[in-house]
Amino acid sequence: QVQLVESGGGLVQAGGSLRLSCAASGSIFSINAMGWYRQAPGKQRELVAAITSGGSTNYAASVKGRFTISRDNAKNTVYLQMHSLKPEDTAVYYCNAEIRRVGEWYGMDYWGKGTLVTVSS
Repeated sequence: QVQLVESGGGLVQAGGSLRLSCAASGSIFSINAMGWYRQAPGKQRELVAAITSGGSTNYAASVKGRFTISRDNAKNTVYLQMHSLKPEDTAVYYCNAEIRRVGEWYGMDYWGKGTLVTVSS
């Protein structure tokens, strides 16, 4: 069994900052890419940022320069540091990871349950 648990969401004023964390636990052999997605009310889920096991990153154009994704491979944890938050960043943020479990020869996508980020104007 593998679990992804997010934390760090909350209510913040526009211009403020938040840091999200997502820890993977369970019978993990290896983790490939990790990432953050978000889904605002009435909208489709979208990629916010992703990071490979080697540290290469990719960002949505809307957050580039304001958000930073990082990971601690020893802790199986990915972070999303968010600065200069805008009301349009309001969404449920989901953690995603491609994880290969112990005893398996392939990786699978796993998702956290999400954490709500609300940015007030």
